[in-house]
Amino acid sequence: MAATPPVVAVLRERTRDALFARIAGPDGPRNRTRIHESPGPRWFGPDSAIRRVHGDTAMFVGGLRALLLQSLHPLAMAAVAAHSGYRGDPWGRLQRTSTFLATTTFGTADDAARAVAVVRAVHRRVRGTAADGRPYRADDPHLLTWVHIAEVDSFLRAHQRYGAHPLDQAGQDRYVAETAVIAGKLGVPDPPLTVAALDEQLAQYRLELHGTRDARLAARFLLVTPPIPWPAKLPYAALAASAVAMLPGWARPELRLPHLPVAEATVVRAAGTGLVKAVRWVMTAPEPPGRSA
Repeated sequence: MAATPPVVAVLRERTRDALFARIAGPDGPRNRTRIHESPGPRWFGPDSAIRRVHGDTAMFVGGLRALLLQSLHPLAMAAVAAHSGYRGDPWGRLQRTSTFLATTTFGTADDAARAVAVVRAVHRRVRGTAADGRPYRADDPHLLTWVHIAEVDSFLRAHQRYGAHPLDQAGQDRYVAETAVIAGKLGVPDPPLTVAALDEQLAQYRLELHGTRDARLAARFLLVTPPIPWPAKLPYAALAASAVAMLPGWARPELRLPHLPVAEATVVRAAGTGLVKAVRWVMTAPEPPGRSA
């Protein structure tokens, strides 16, 4: 393989460092070392499906799609709007979420258990009343289940479309079952263990889902006015369009988002593929000099 030109290598390294800092935060390097290098048993082995999915840059698309889909449950969205601070500290929220996913997927069993305990403690404190007068609490098993299945569905769909190594049917079922390990520890009472069960649970929530004012404001913030530097605006637009294109058709009107089937099947899909591949290249450490491919 030809050596990467020095200028390109420098740009790649700087972009990788900047992107990692955004995703992982100031404690990112220390957390990365602890997560990946600490000795001890893990919840998931090197060949697990969850490691393949959560370690791929298609997660960028899946994560944004998950946030949009989760917002369509009015009580879940009310809790996010009142307690998450996503507007005042969106990067902090992203960093906490990415660290939790990395810890539970790749970290030691002890670290993963501690991360789950922290999240459960936070959930116990989050409660209130939605705009329609209904009470909510973040540790409600019904809401926990919705957040979990919307996330798993989004991560898996994004991986199957944009991941470097999509899973076969058995691998997809294995991924759903492996995420159920974490979900159960977070308090989800009956997480799905197969893709068929995941689809069934998603369908059971359909009548509860609709776009509230908070959900539409969140979608606008995430898709139109995110606090990102101007050089990242065009790549982020491709990310946002890719996430929206993967939403269920019924979800678009609820969030007042357009549905452009031809453009989404051609231009948007090509842009999403190019973006995920570019980020994957940036985030992958180059091989040592002299090593052949």
